[in-house]
Order: sequence, then C-alpha cells, then structure tokens
Amino acid sequence: ISSNHLYAFAILSLIGFFTYKNSKKTQYLAVYLIVISIFIELFHNFIPERSFEYADLFGNLAGVIIVILVFTLFKKYESLKS
Repeated sequence: ISSNHLYAFAILSLIGFFTYKNSKKTQYLAVYLIVISIFIELFHNFIPERSFEYADLFGNLAGVIIVILVFTLFKKYESLKS
C-alpha cells in the first residue's frame, strides 16, 4: 500500500466528512470518495509519464475506508452519548 496515497486520501476524506458531518449526505460523500479514488488511479493509464499501480489504488481506498470507519464510530459514539 502506498503510504503517500493513503495519507492524501485520508486527509481529503477527513476534510469532506468534517465539512458534512451534520448533513445527511455523508453516504453520497463516501461513495463519491471511493469512486474518485478508483477513477484517479485508472486515469493514470492515459496520462503520459504516469502508470497505473495497484499499490496506489489500495492506498487511495484504504485512506478513504479508514476515515469512513472512524467517522461511523464517531457518529455512533455521539448518538450513544446523547
């Protein structure tokens, strides 16, 4: 797994989820982030001097999925707290 991609997509996902934390559209955001992480890596096939790598793809997905799991646990904790 590419750690740089994991960090970049984790930060991007954190910004997105904290921006929309009070919205009911977080499921759309999660799907969008997963899809965009796949498409960005697939488009490397068409960019000169770039290449598709599974390690980068898995880093992208891992960054998004980790933030989704943490955000879900955070929301459950908040609902149990109140």
